[in-house]
Amino acid sequence: MPAHLLQEEEFSSAPTTTTVGTLTSRVTRNGDAVMEKNSLNHEDLAGDRGMMDDIFDETYREKEGPKPPLRYVWRNIILMSLLHLGGILALVLIPYAKILTLAWAVLCFMVAALSITAGAHRLWSHRSYKATLPLRIVLTIANSMAFQNDIYEWVRDHRVHHKFSETDADPHNAMRGFFFSHIGWLLVRKHPDVIEKGQKLDLSDIKADKVVMFQRRYYKPSVVLMCFVLPTVVPWYFWEESLIISFFISAILRYVLGLNATWLVNSAAHMFGNRPYDQYINPRENPLVSLGALGEGFHNYHHTFPYDYSTSEFGWRFNLTTAFIDFMCFLGLASDRKKVSKEVILARKMRTGDGSHKSG
Repeated sequence: MPAHLLQEEEFSSAPTTTTVGTLTSRVTRNGDAVMEKNSLNHEDLAGDRGMMDDIFDETYREKEGPKPPLRYVWRNIILMSLLHLGGILALVLIPYAKILTLAWAVLCFMVAALSITAGAHRLWSHRSYKATLPLRIVLTIANSMAFQNDIYEWVRDHRVHHKFSETDADPHNAMRGFFFSHIGWLLVRKHPDVIEKGQKLDLSDIKADKVVMFQRRYYKPSVVLMCFVLPTVVPWYFWEESLIISFFISAILRYVLGLNATWLVNSAAHMFGNRPYDQYINPRENPLVSLGALGEGFHNYHHTFPYDYSTSEFGWRFNLTTAFIDFMCFLGLASDRKKVSKEVILARKMRTGDGSHKSG
């Protein structure tokens, strides 16, 4: 999900948002055209959020010579195949499930998804808002239900993805095709550049979060409990659903759908859609992905402005995660939301966008 070379920055100064960095303007001429450019002061941005490893590194160059051979991870291939076969079986069982079981599966899906979108992604990876200890604990517990690697590892891979997007150092480089960026990257060994660049990231902010590091220490048992045991036991114990239906629908099918909703951000949202903010990068605006991933499909915007807590200029539209974060702020559990001003968004659209739609 590429970022890029020139990024603007000015944040709205509404009471619930924070102004970060500075906005400088200059006028350039291309023939008779006059265009305003806004340049990002990366140091100011990094100073406010405590990190800047989600800003695209334009100095990176892929190594010359042949690419390293693919090394298959057969354990993952077998497990992912079995998991998706289980998901297909769960679809057959849906007509036999009680309505409460289906509702419970949807609830588990939403909780797990928000732990990724509002937690691992917008809070920990991009530090686009701040969360109190109680909210961080809840998001961390829910993150174990999502079972998409522990928060520390998720953040590391995601920051590498932004910093070296669509290059050999990108874990799920979409230039290698839909299948690779969707699931294939989990079925092979990482490219050496992904490992090298990941080791060089500054993850001191994540290491300093005791909640995140506690989860990392006890991740495996927490996953067994939250991803599989709890979703299965609740329907069986409280409304006498069969264990088989409880397991395959509330645990397996819900987990498979959650994984694929996230993976579509890496694949479909990098290939299908328009690019109103920056036509020179690969990520696209994909409303269908936003529906399934609770607002994460506004990907051209997100890679243009990775520090915006909403990942979109359109507020709650197809963006349940933004509504959740706003509600947490209303409750006093979150604060300091970073938001790009509409003036900067419009200037960026006029300068690098594909002209596909107007500002909201």
